[in-house]
Amino acid sequence: MSDPIEAAIFEKLAKADPKSVGGKSIEPSDVAKELQPEQWQRMLPKVRGAALNLMRQGKLTITKKGKAVDPNAFKGVIRLRLPTEAETAAALAALPPVEKSDDDFD
Repeated sequence: MSDPIEAAIFEKLAKADPKSVGGKSIEPSDVAKELQPEQWQRMLPKVRGAALNLMRQGKLTITKKGKAVDPNAFKGVIRLRLPTEAETAAALAALPPVEKSDDDFD
């Protein structure tokens, strides 16, 4: 994993949810504070953006008041947790299909 923000998110989640069952959550601000303790407020939008990207890939769940949020329409205070199997499947099913081009080799 080359993105330090994504790595920090998963490190925090590994500590919070060592069995990786998707039960424990973390605050995005905790990740931002770990990455930039002095200016964590500037890092927070980047952490939220990385979390949104991970959610769209089915690798993370963003929650609000304990319930998964729609990745296209949420705001306010959120938490991050590992997804359940059903959430991962739903996120992957929502991805647009990959189209083959004439340049693809069989």
